[in-house]
Amino acid sequence: MKWNKYKIKTTTEATDFICGLLVSLGIVGAQVEDNKQLTEEEKAQQYVDILADLPEDDGTAYVSFYTNIDRHTGESDDEALLDSIRDGLKAASEFMNVGEGSIEHSTTQEEDWINNWKKYFKSFTCGDFYIKPTWQKREAEYDSYKMIEIDPGTAFGTGKHDTTQLCIKNLCKYVKPGDKVLDLGCGSGILSIVAKMLDASRIDMNDIDEAAVRASKENFEMNHLSLDNVNIACENVIDDEAAKAKYEEEKYDVVVANILADVIIPIAGFVDRFLKPGAIFISSGIIYMKEDDVKKAIEENGHLEVVEVTKQGDWVSIVAKRK
Repeated sequence: MKWNKYKIKTTTEATDFICGLLVSLGIVGAQVEDNKQLTEEEKAQQYVDILADLPEDDGTAYVSFYTNIDRHTGESDDEALLDSIRDGLKAASEFMNVGEGSIEHSTTQEEDWINNWKKYFKSFTCGDFYIKPTWQKREAEYDSYKMIEIDPGTAFGTGKHDTTQLCIKNLCKYVKPGDKVLDLGCGSGILSIVAKMLDASRIDMNDIDEAAVRASKENFEMNHLSLDNVNIACENVIDDEAAKAKYEEEKYDVVVANILADVIIPIAGFVDRFLKPGAIFISSGIIYMKEDDVKKAIEENGHLEVVEVTKQGDWVSIVAKRK
């Protein structure tokens, strides 16, 4: 299958904003390329070998995303989408340096897109877990860790991003054996896999993208995990009242949402309905500039109180408890 690839030339400063803009326009995954140097702390961690020596960082970055090409006609109509992106970049240029803002177009085969990740995705640890791609052997020094195998594929969420790692660490802290867990915006399903391996008794998960739903099922199977008491739905919980009613009836010990601040904010307005008294809401995908906005939304709910804020890089995870 062929895809359109669009590559936006921008600045390191603007990449998070642009990724958020793409999500708001219905693009569920993006690839960021820059020459940002690793910190000494990062160099000491296990994933330093994923990058060759980088040229000097001049602040230039690229954000790429993909759209479908109709397999029958060989055509696609992305002009309205591209115009919306250009409008968003133009508006953002009033308050940040978005750089050149040009959009380069090319086409790529789906299998090439997926296989190219193999050059960059290496094994790493997070909390109690050792996470690796299927094409790498398990390293003996990590035998004491719970192992998850996951490949990037077309639905993002390998666990390597700061936001996902924050969630994994919080799940390790708050999920107890026998808990019921709800994963909103499951992506590749890695957070639900973590919950399953922490002995959650029931896991419900959803995503607005059918590809993510398929990837989640495949990743459960890849890790030899039963789908008994695991339910995966393609739905938009913000707009779907039937979905809200379903989760409200179930009531959960832990709800996790690793999305973006602008999506978490409306979820914060009703997520208490899904929680047992004293239950935990873990939110992540929050860029540091949006921390106060998310806290405000949680506090305005009236039934939630913030109990912990953790940070990694430029990203924030906020843990709240149902009163």
